[in-house]
Order: sequence, then structure tokens, then C-alpha cells
Amino acid sequence: MQPASASAATRDGFPQSAPQGALVIGKVAPGSRVRYADRDLLVTRGGEVVFGIGRDEKGPVSVDVRSPGGKHTREEIAVTPRDWPLERIEGVPPKTVEPPPEIAARIQREQARVVAARMRDDAREDFLETFVWPVEGRISGRFGNQRVYVVNGDDVPKSPHSGMDIAVPQGTAIKAPASGLVTFADPDLYLTGGTVLIDHGHGVSSNFLHLSRIDVKVGDRVGQGQVIGAVGMTGRATGPHLHWGLNWFDVRLDPLLLAGIAP
Repeated sequence: MQPASASAATRDGFPQSAPQGALVIGKVAPGSRVRYADRDLLVTRGGEVVFGIGRDEKGPVSVDVRSPGGKHTREEIAVTPRDWPLERIEGVPPKTVEPPPEIAARIQREQARVVAARMRDDAREDFLETFVWPVEGRISGRFGNQRVYVVNGDDVPKSPHSGMDIAVPQGTAIKAPASGLVTFADPDLYLTGGTVLIDHGHGVSSNFLHLSRIDVKVGDRVGQGQVIGAVGMTGRATGPHLHWGLNWFDVRLDPLLLAGIAP
């Protein structure tokens, strides 16, 4: 599997279009002020900015740029729609699909911790690296697909899949797809089991779920290709696999678009 970078800039520093679920990197004059989706974007020393286009974004989206000299421009980017197939999943423990109230409260607390970790906006530029695959194997679940869990013969619709599942043997080493800072590491979340987040700067983060072993701790600086843990099937999982998720703050994105495979 060959890696690839995010959407390449082609027009005034920004692409003319980008698909739903894409991480977009644009370029402006260093020192510019840039705003997207009601958020002021950090600008790198080289003038790069990054943002995400959500799964359900219809577009076009706009980016406001004010150059150091005061000139104001608004760049519009068309959003390419994608198909989101339905996935029916069998074999997961019913209590992980329809948890009792006390478990639902635990899940809510745990997810709040993860959400908080994703809100960092560090000036580090690790997201500019060409991302590589954390493991290589069969893709068993794709980002954005609508998921329905089969529980006691009944279909229970849930949220769209938030990342990419890669089926590989238990214990397979997981490597950091890009450099970054470990901002979350917990071996026992109810739904996601062993969970690690790596922050790549400017709001971009990767998450790795269902780990059987975690080799890093919060605050660790990791390099691209460094082993951060091992594949497992902890939490809500039907077999050993790695769930690799990608976020721009709270916007969930498709790792496949970074990893060099078209949607």
C-alpha cells in the first residue's frame, strides 16, 4: 500500500474541490490570517493551513484569507459527494450496542475525555508529513458507512463508522502513521477498549482503537513509524483488527484519503 499526502493545493493555494471526509491542506502568504468554519486557523512558518471537510458536508465551503498587507480574499472549494453503503454487523455483545443506564453513563464520561483530547490546537507541523499505514492488511470496515448492528435478530441502527478498520492478527505491531504527541492512552474504554490518540498539530489527530497492548503514555513524543501498541479486539469488536480514525478537532475524516486509496 502506497502512502499519499492530503489534497494537494492547485488554485491560489487551495484545491478547487475536495471529497467529503477529506483533510485539506492549503497555502497562504506566511503571516496571513485565515478563517474557516468559524475558526481561526493556525498558519505554519511556510504558510500552510489545514482543515477538514465532514462526511455530510454539501459545500461549497469557503476559506477567508487576509494577507499581511491587508488584502482580503475568499476561496470557495466545491465538495465532491460520496456514496455511503450500509453495513450490517453481527456477533457483537448486545450490551455494547444497547447498554444499560450505568454503562451508558460510563461511555459518556469516557467519550468526553476523548473529545477533550481532540480539541488541542498546537502549532506543531507533524500533519505535513506524508502519512503511512499503521498496519497493512485487509480493509474490513470503511469510514462513513452507515452501521446497523444485529442484536437478537433485530437491526439496531447506529452512527456512521468513524474510521477505517484493518483486519490483521492479534498482536500485530501498530506504527504511528505520522509524528506527533500522545494526548490520550487508556487500556480499558468500554466501547473502544485500548485507545490511543496522537496529535499531529493544528487540530489534526489520529486515534487507534481496540488495542491489546499500549506501548506509549500521555505526553510521549512519537516519531513516524514508531510502535505505539499492538492490535487486539478489546471493547466492541467481533475479531482482531485496528480501527484507525482521523480527526480535525471534532470533524471526523477518512484515513483512506490520506493513505493513498481513492474512495
